[in-house]
Amino acid sequence: MDPKSKANNRNVIFLVIVAALGYFVDIYDLVLFSVVRVQSLTEIGVSPENMQSDGFLIINSQMFGLLLGGILWGVLGDKLGRIKVLFGSILLYSLANIANGFVTSVNSYAIIRFIAGIGLAGELGAGITLVAETMDKEKRGYGTMIVGAIGLLGAAVAATVASKYTWQTSYFVGGGMGLVLLLLRVGTFESGMFKHAAGADVSKGNIFMLFNNKKRFLKYLYCILIGIPLWFVVGILVTLAPEFGKALGATEPLKAGTGIMFTYFGIAVGDVVTGLLSQVLKSRKKTVFIFHLLSAISVVVYLTSYGLTSDSFIWICLFMGFSVGYWATFVTIASEQFGTNIRATVTTTAPNFVRGALIPITFLFEFLAKKYGLISAGYLVMGILTIIAMFGLSQLKESFSKDLDYLEE
Repeated sequence: MDPKSKANNRNVIFLVIVAALGYFVDIYDLVLFSVVRVQSLTEIGVSPENMQSDGFLIINSQMFGLLLGGILWGVLGDKLGRIKVLFGSILLYSLANIANGFVTSVNSYAIIRFIAGIGLAGELGAGITLVAETMDKEKRGYGTMIVGAIGLLGAAVAATVASKYTWQTSYFVGGGMGLVLLLLRVGTFESGMFKHAAGADVSKGNIFMLFNNKKRFLKYLYCILIGIPLWFVVGILVTLAPEFGKALGATEPLKAGTGIMFTYFGIAVGDVVTGLLSQVLKSRKKTVFIFHLLSAISVVVYLTSYGLTSDSFIWICLFMGFSVGYWATFVTIASEQFGTNIRATVTTTAPNFVRGALIPITFLFEFLAKKYGLISAGYLVMGILTIIAMFGLSQLKESFSKDLDYLEE
């Protein structure tokens, strides 16, 4: 191998590692509220009867920030470059998480999580876009697999840190890790495809291009739909583990932090398996379809586990996490569906619209839970989301090994 090829390979490896570490910090900060929800809200004076409603207010504020941030960073990623988004987003959410350690009321908590959400929105999309555009088209699935697998371990670290330190310190650690990561980002390089597109006379980062063409809009919508079951599992079924534990007659109180940690362990393993399976099958669609079926089965196992123990809860969370471990593959599919001039916009907005979909999903779940109870609501919502996700997947074209060096007109 000639020196130039060796240097290029080193650069690609470094880029994948930096993108993976960025996603690691992103996930740490993203799930931290779910981990410290009860402890932090109790200490700022929230009563037990308001714990769930105030918690939903704060998590929905964060998710709304992700929605807006997804649009902001996606557009900037196509207009100014993927690297600038990686720098800007991590700086914003790092500072917001440090500020989060000083909140004393529900309103200030919600505002800071909203700002953090805006920052958190840019990391994954820009990272996956960079990796997908830089690696060989036959092998890029391995790169996005590594980003997803390492990144999702951030949830396990969040749960571990929160179990040993105060909730304030947990937020400070997240912010500190982000600022340290900024130093690593100095050596990263911009996507060659972006540089090539920069000189082309086409619209770049124009989010309206996703809505002014019916075929393109439907393709974008289908990309979003295939990811929505994951956030229902993490954002509701696991986050509300204490409440589900009571409904299932658990032998002891279930801890959301423990559930989230092991769910994300499962997701990390699932991301590796989906990445490898998509390379073996040479099909991202077949792989995600298999995991959609698995996720529906895992939720049925959870919701029928009456009298479960803390140990069985951990195994169920691992199973549910593994079954929804198609996150990196889902984002890769979205990235591969569109041209270079709006790829960052799609890759950044799609996962954040999926995360933001937790807001209407939460309202639907709460409505059904009041009418039919937690367990029945869990069945109904998961069933609806799985059918929607499978339909969206069926409408997309296979994108494995697709050439990405093209522009949308």
